[in-house]
Amino acid sequence: MFNKLFYFLPILFLLASCSNDEVDITQLKANGGAKYGGEFRFMSSEKITTLFPVATNDVYNQRVSSQIFETILKIDLKSNKVTPNIASSFTISPDAKKFTLKIREGVMFHDDECFSGGTGRELTAEDVKYTLDFACSGLKINEMSWMLVDKIKGAKEFFKKSKSSIPEGGVSGIKVVDDNTVTIELVDPFVGFDKILTHSSLGVFPREAYETYKNDVIKHPVGTGPFKLEDWNSKHVVLTRNNTYWRKDDFGNQLPFLEKITVSYAQNKKSELMAFRNKEIDLVLEIPVDEIENVLGSLEDAQAGMTVKHKIDSKNSLSTTYFGFAHQSAPFNNIKVRQAFNIAIDRNYIVNNYLKGEGYPSEYGFVPAIESYTNERVKGYKLNIEKAQKLLADAGYANGEGFPTTDLYVNAKKGDPIYLLALGVKDQLKANLNVNINIKLCTINERDNAISNGTAKFWRSGWIADYPDPENFLYLFSGDHIGSNSTTMNPVKYNSPEYDRLLKSSMKERNPKVRNEFFVKCDQMLIDDAVIMPLINDDFITMINSKVKNFETNSMEMLDFSSIFIKEPKK
Repeated sequence: MFNKLFYFLPILFLLASCSNDEVDITQLKANGGAKYGGEFRFMSSEKITTLFPVATNDVYNQRVSSQIFETILKIDLKSNKVTPNIASSFTISPDAKKFTLKIREGVMFHDDECFSGGTGRELTAEDVKYTLDFACSGLKINEMSWMLVDKIKGAKEFFKKSKSSIPEGGVSGIKVVDDNTVTIELVDPFVGFDKILTHSSLGVFPREAYETYKNDVIKHPVGTGPFKLEDWNSKHVVLTRNNTYWRKDDFGNQLPFLEKITVSYAQNKKSELMAFRNKEIDLVLEIPVDEIENVLGSLEDAQAGMTVKHKIDSKNSLSTTYFGFAHQSAPFNNIKVRQAFNIAIDRNYIVNNYLKGEGYPSEYGFVPAIESYTNERVKGYKLNIEKAQKLLADAGYANGEGFPTTDLYVNAKKGDPIYLLALGVKDQLKANLNVNINIKLCTINERDNAISNGTAKFWRSGWIADYPDPENFLYLFSGDHIGSNSTTMNPVKYNSPEYDRLLKSSMKERNPKVRNEFFVKCDQMLIDDAVIMPLINDDFITMINSKVKNFETNSMEMLDFSSIFIKEPKK
């Protein structure tokens, strides 16, 4: 009792003495060499369109929303292991069908007009249940139902009856035991379910926010994270410090250290690098290494003070870039066409000659190497022009005759690495199959709209692991997603009962070796059926101003700004 009272007294004192907006960060002192204050700036290549967790389905929106909202569990950036977060602890039943979450006390929602008096309240188990119920709903704003509906008991029934509102009682398999305990009962055993609870799109939010703002909640984010929304317009998104954030670092410092985060938009990668050179931003993501010296000079120049002092970090990314085919439309409803496309291109040549060595050709399966999963057992595509030409002829397009000029939708700008990748594919398909491809540059939203309405037959896509498990990649092409018309989950409309059977078996299996066997078989099916055109895997390369401390990345390209601080070099 004493410890609990001691824990809450500082919080009560803070709330009583000043509001969230009245804390003077410049007066805060940090232990361990850290420093409070300062603005951190970076650019996004895509516009931020939503800051509501379950409505985000791309990395650009998630990188910002994840600073505002917090997940039930999280992935440790260093170990890639599941650790507590909003839930202070969790347990898994012996049959892997029931998960029990203990919800952390003292976590406060941001101040917002959706609450009585505008003051944020404490998060409870009811908020966790409401968030998970919402993520299982059939509401149009919810993009994440695919992740939970087939896994949680009662979620399918709930999905069907929640097309226009959230019914009372929620999902039967999600229960509030008391103010700080939630249980989740699954339909089938799934040993990896704890990893799903780390997904950034499952950031916890209060019922009041959705009931107040309805679909406009995408522009009124109310979370518990280290930062809250201050301003959002066509030029930038500005986040400010959450002065009542619950987390502390190893030195006892209340997080976060930063006063402000500003996200602006890059015209192209060169303009982003120039902004970095001019000290207008502090971070560059996904940098083209061959351009660094052209814009910034050498690393030695930077160290000598001739340009911005910076650090470059590189991690093997659990990401893949692929091109999708519309399986339900000619000509890609013919497996021979898809197979011909896949073996008519030399991925190594494209990486070396179009991308100047950036990335690694997808030589094996769709899934990159993850922890104990070895993708080298999957037999990937090898260049075979003669066989590709025969397959295309067998499909009725000998020497490319009669094959329609096909638009390739690519969310990139001319000169970007993704554009150069598409150019390499286009050139090789013309040279080896006499097929004409037209690269159609567009935004993510334009591409997704074209996929949804059936205009796009061939498009660029990619996937970054939400959690380090092959299932996260393979579940993309589950037949369960076909009816949802999702532009993220199985947009190609792949339909294979055998693939679905193997995938579901992998989710139930507790023996890691047996589980990996299911994964390998699924991965091989994606190759044999030419479901997509896997092209490259990447490194996640970032460049950051050396004045920014404690910045870390990981293989899932997650960004956590809660612990970073700015320390200007001594003059």
